[in-house]
Amino acid sequence: MAIFKKKSRPDESIDMKRLPHHIAIIMDGNGRWAEQRHLPRTAGHQQGVEAIREIVKTASEMNIEMMTLYAFSTENWKRPENEVQFLMNLLVDYLRKEIEELNRQKVCISTIGDLSRFHGTVRDEIEMAIAKTASNNGLKMNIALNYGGRNELTRVIKQLMKEAVEGQVQTESISEDDIRSRLDTAAMPDPDLLIRTSGEQRISNFLLWQLAYTELYFTDTLWPDFRGEHFKEAIKDYQNRKRRFGGLT
Repeated sequence: MAIFKKKSRPDESIDMKRLPHHIAIIMDGNGRWAEQRHLPRTAGHQQGVEAIREIVKTASEMNIEMMTLYAFSTENWKRPENEVQFLMNLLVDYLRKEIEELNRQKVCISTIGDLSRFHGTVRDEIEMAIAKTASNNGLKMNIALNYGGRNELTRVIKQLMKEAVEGQVQTESISEDDIRSRLDTAAMPDPDLLIRTSGEQRISNFLLWQLAYTELYFTDTLWPDFRGEHFKEAIKDYQNRKRRFGGLT
């Protein structure tokens, strides 16, 4: 079980009344972090877990309402089999070791993505973590697993087509709300802020529908090096933006 330091002092340069409600994070750079140190890629993934621990801690202390972490995409299955297996084991290990601390912080775990491809211990551990934290009222931590924006929209379209054939919906009356209500994130607000580490400036098939008016923040910091101060810098940058949502104010 991870041991966390006591709460840090609040950053007075951050307006605690204007925090983003929902922050999405593309945790990128584990492989490059390892390569720079002449270590196997798996070492980067392992170190990336330390970053997750700290960011969850920081977000909880700041009373951020929701965070969505892009943990494993539909495209990640293309990686070498041994790396995929390591990532699955790492997920299981994280959930087992951290569940008590997450409960202490009142973190509520949920997932988005197609979980049908996960079986055995991996699926069991995910479901147990969700059940054990379901009543927590702190940070809502959504873990994107076997998730891809195109895959999500394809599943929504298939569902609407099936409902249309069965006479449950009229195709000419399908609205944005009909689509939104069938997304994996149907019960969640769209992200206010997206953070991507490692210097890459793209969204990589993440939350394609939901990011329509999200503020995007890119940092050169590799995910294993990302810490609370980096997280707070992203929030400060967000608070300097003027969000108009296509309007004038």
